[in-house]
Amino acid sequence: MDQVSKVYIKQIRTGKVKHLGTQGAKNPMERPWKTGMFKNEQFGKLWLSPTGLESDEIGDTVAHGGPEKALFAYPEKHYNYWKKDLEMEINTGAMGENLVIEGIDETDVCIGDTYEIGDALVEVSQPRQPCWKPARRFGVIDFALRIQKSGLTGWYYRVLKEGYIEGDSMMVLKERPYPEWTIQICNQIMHERKKDLEASASLAACPLLAPNWKRRLDKRLEGRESRIEKRVYGPNKDTE
Repeated sequence: MDQVSKVYIKQIRTGKVKHLGTQGAKNPMERPWKTGMFKNEQFGKLWLSPTGLESDEIGDTVAHGGPEKALFAYPEKHYNYWKKDLEMEINTGAMGENLVIEGIDETDVCIGDTYEIGDALVEVSQPRQPCWKPARRFGVIDFALRIQKSGLTGWYYRVLKEGYIEGDSMMVLKERPYPEWTIQICNQIMHERKKDLEASASLAACPLLAPNWKRRLDKRLEGRESRIEKRVYGPNKDTE
C-alpha cells in the first residue's frame, strides 16, 4: 500500500453538454449526437457532491453520472499508448475524465479503495465500461472495443463525504478493504474470463462493487450474458 498511498491529481476537468453532428448525414458517425465528454481543466477549488462536480454536465444520464459514477479518473500516461495505437494526436482529457491522475493505474487501484481528496472522501466503485462516444469523437468506429481490450479503461469513484477539491494536489489512500479486486482483474473477469463463473460469482459478491456491475455478473451466472453491441457501437452503425 505504501507505493500508492499518495496519488497526484494533475488536473480536474469539467464540461458542458455539447450538441454535435449534422442532421441528415448519410454516415452514422456524422449524425447529430450530444455529449458531456469535452471537458476543460479547472483551477481553484470545486465543490464535489454525491452526484459529481459543480459545473460538470452529463450528456446521457442513463449510462453516465449518478452516485456510482460521480468522478471518472484516467491515468495521463495512457495517452502515450493511444497515440501509437490510433496513430493520431490524442491528449489529456480526450476520454472525458474528471480527474487526470499520475502515480496509479488499473493494476493497483482496487474496488473499495477510499481516498481523501481535499475536504472530500471518495471510494472506487467500478471500472469504466467504454461506450460508443469516444469512437464518435475521434472517428474510430471500434475505439470502445480497443479501450476494453487494452484494459486501459479508467475507473469511477462514488462520494462518501462531499467537499471542496482542486487539481495539482495529492489524494491520500485511507482504506483498502479488497486488495484482491483490482480494476485490471475486474475488467478481465467482465470482458475476457466470461466462462469463469466462479470468478464472476466472487466478484459479484464484493459488497462495494457498483450495483450495475453486480447485475451484469448475476445475469451471467443465470446463463444470460449481456450483449455489448449497443454499448460499444450504439448509433455509430446502421442497424439495417
